Parts: sequence; C-alpha cells; structure tokens
Amino acid sequence: MIDHVSIAVSDLQSSAAYYRSILEPLGLKQLVERDRTVGFGKTYPELWLNARPGMPPAPADTGNHICLRAPSREAVRRFYEAALAHGGTGDGAPGDREATLGTYFGAFIRDLDDNKIEVATFLRPDPA
Repeated sequence: MIDHVSIAVSDLQSSAAYYRSILEPLGLKQLVERDRTVGFGKTYPELWLNARPGMPPAPADTGNHICLRAPSREAVRRFYEAALAHGGTGDGAPGDREATLGTYFGAFIRDLDDNKIEVATFLRPDPA
C-alpha cells in the first residue's frame, strides 16, 4: 500500500552517513543521491531523506513515527546499537511488545533530527 516514505533532515550529508550505518542490519542500502535528497531501499528507494537546512529538531510529542521491518531480533538489536553509536538516542530499547495482532520484537530510536524511527520483526507462533 505504501510505496515510500520521506523524512526531513537538517544536514543531508550527516544524516545520509548516519542512515547508511543504521539501515545496514535491515538489508537496506543507499540507492540514490541527489543534491537535496538521498534514497535507501533494497531494490528501489523506499525511505528518502530530504534536505531542510536550518530545520529545528522534530517535536517529541507529534505521535508520528516510521516503522521499518527487520528480518530478525538480531537485526533489531544491531539497528538500535548502531543508532546509538552514531549519535541517535534510544526511545525504547529492543524487546517484546504487544500489538493489536500479537507480539512483535522491536525498538525505537530518535535520529539526528529527533525523527522517531521504529524497527520491528514479527514473531511466528511456536509450532504445535
């Protein structure tokens, strides 16, 4: 249903380097680089960073966030660790979470501009 998502960043080069590091555990890589935008994905750009120089940090209480799929619990952990190691902040450490349709394993971070990003892997039920 959703083809791609774009987020605003105040420093495109710093944010592109940050996202290159944190998206690697999810199997996403930088595919496009233009003067004011950078696109990440597996085979086509699904996540775009758009330059907005001078933009203030995102407010903490908007209720908005982007959730990216992770292939495993380990990928969630690696994403979270990379985000913190490269200047982001934690907003929910990796762990099991309850959702409408069951339990998933996820984590939340704030990027260099305080955009809230979640990663999640959906657990399969134990075989009967």
